[in-house]
Amino acid sequence: MQHFYVFKAKNWKQWGLLLVAALFSAIFLWVEAESAFSVFSTDENPAALSKGSDKDPNIALTFNISWGNEKVEPILEELKKHEIKATFFVSGEWAERHPDLVGKIKEGEHELGMMGYRYKNYVEQEKEQVRKDLIYAKDIFTTLGYKDIKLLRTPSGHINPEVLDLAESQGYKVIQWNVNPQDWKNPGEQQIIDHVMANTSKGDIILLHASDSVKQTPAALKTILPGLKNKGFKYVTISELISRADSNSNEVE
Repeated sequence: MQHFYVFKAKNWKQWGLLLVAALFSAIFLWVEAESAFSVFSTDENPAALSKGSDKDPNIALTFNISWGNEKVEPILEELKKHEIKATFFVSGEWAERHPDLVGKIKEGEHELGMMGYRYKNYVEQEKEQVRKDLIYAKDIFTTLGYKDIKLLRTPSGHINPEVLDLAESQGYKVIQWNVNPQDWKNPGEQQIIDHVMANTSKGDIILLHASDSVKQTPAALKTILPGLKNKGFKYVTISELISRADSNSNEVE
């Protein structure tokens, strides 16, 4: 007995769209997880920096802070113990509420970047709202005595060409990352350690957090900080990473 299967054209179209969507999702996830490259702006195409030069053992350790006051000092203590300078991206709203902690970050000779004023996804806002947020954040940091902040990490890390263009027009370099253990999810101290140790390579930018949402990061740093040093990596600030990457780029040209 023969069996015949009939599929309507409409069903084929739906399945085709699902397959295409799945393919693009798979490609996006692979690129996000596996790609390692520097992205520098040109006059025509503003871009975010997600990695420095892979010619040197330099890596940049970065921390985001948008709320809370309990985790900053334990993290600063670990950095001091291992003589490491990091880059802290803080929201203007947090800085306004905790000027003493911002001061301790600077006293430790760490670099200060910002995440705008209010921690709200820029991609979901109108361009004028983003512009106002950046301007207000700048006013807050200037009032606190930090008028030369040039590094910007957008809230949640979401960006698009319009946001990049606006940020660069106001003099900011947008900074992303390419090593992210998602410590804010508190997946376990050892999992944070394993992810960072296994995935860090030359020129990488590591994303960690110093908000009160992280419960395991300070303890994980006890292993990560000396562990990456023992693998031959050198910790630098984002500005140093950019400077070195620019230098290598010019040498290649």
